[in-house]
Amino acid sequence: MEDLLLLVHRIPYPPNKGDKIRSWHLLRHLAARYRVHLATFVDDPEDWQYVSHVRKLCASSHFAPLNPRRARLRSLRALLANRALSLDYYSDRSTRAWVRATMRDADIERVVVFSSPMAQYVHDLPEALRVVDLCDVDSEKWRAYAQKKPWPASLLYGYEASRLLRYERKVAADSDAALFVSAPEAELFRSLAPESAARIGWFGNGVDTDYFSPVADHANPYASGECPLVFCGAMDYWPNVDAVQWFAHDVLPLVRSRMPQASFVIVGARPTSEVQALANLPGVTVTGTVPDVRPYVAHAALSVAPLRVARGIQNKVLEAMSMAKAVVVSPQALEGIDAAAGVEVLLAEHAGDVAEAILAALADDASRTAIGHAARARVEASYGWDARLAPLDALLEAPRHPAAATALPAGIPSPTWKRA
Repeated sequence: MEDLLLLVHRIPYPPNKGDKIRSWHLLRHLAARYRVHLATFVDDPEDWQYVSHVRKLCASSHFAPLNPRRARLRSLRALLANRALSLDYYSDRSTRAWVRATMRDADIERVVVFSSPMAQYVHDLPEALRVVDLCDVDSEKWRAYAQKKPWPASLLYGYEASRLLRYERKVAADSDAALFVSAPEAELFRSLAPESAARIGWFGNGVDTDYFSPVADHANPYASGECPLVFCGAMDYWPNVDAVQWFAHDVLPLVRSRMPQASFVIVGARPTSEVQALANLPGVTVTGTVPDVRPYVAHAALSVAPLRVARGIQNKVLEAMSMAKAVVVSPQALEGIDAAAGVEVLLAEHAGDVAEAILAALADDASRTAIGHAARARVEASYGWDARLAPLDALLEAPRHPAAATALPAGIPSPTWKRA
């Protein structure tokens, strides 16, 4: 096996939120093909227990502690330097030294970077093939926050959006390939960074169809007679917070006015005070951290994903589909997922339309079941992780001379090999 450096902004385990799901499967996939040298941060004290589990997949590894409060304070110095706050948030001397020593000692020729702030550790290192998985256009996320948040937060988010886009463009220009989680995200970035259009591509997320299976037997966590609508996600992530607040206040009352037994169950770790307050509303339950989300999805009447701000692929939607559960999605939550509205998912945007879609589905068990079966079939056919990551293999192993390069899978750019 050849050596490969992998840089990830957050320990890729446990795979319990969007970025960790993608980075965990990326690590597993690469570790089966390369001697992986991993550098990452641990920003949750609970995650230190998983270090040994991750180390087993690596030839060498470096886990740097990251205190979010201190990191936020440290990131403010970026204002004085007119650079993205995210760079200083993830700046660490020990990680920089470890990367330099590992690149030298292992004579590494392939580097995979997961998320743009980690690219700061390899931009000035010796020649190597560099592939950066930007996942989403993060600068657009901050721009959306700036539009939704009041002043002065909107001012700070707007600053980060512009400075981070500038850095994302530099990362793409300095890399052999800049990849995203979906074709729409890749196309958006091409419009924002036209100078790097030839190096921009994508590979989509997959789902563990064996783990998220509809045939597994899970104990029912709900009360008898309850008709639960479930939302799963990290509940300290603002787009999720915004989604459940909107659903609880604007959609659920419309549903319960005609179906009083309907309830809204919010499942996810670290609920903010705003999310916890929703439990005071009629029919709303906030679980906080649970050992396993699958029982809540398996026994729900419907899964809902009413996101109004979203980037990339929503794993919560793929996981519910994999469990043969009918999912009511917003257009933002469906973006990047190849699923037919009305056949494999239920699509609605405005509060009244979402409520009507839910009520119609709850009134028709056969239709709801058929949509769930179709969703499972779609996931099985299109969203296995090995199939999703195969294009990355082709990029990392493509011939180094463009004239000799063969056509790569759709979504992956032909390598420029500007360092060859």
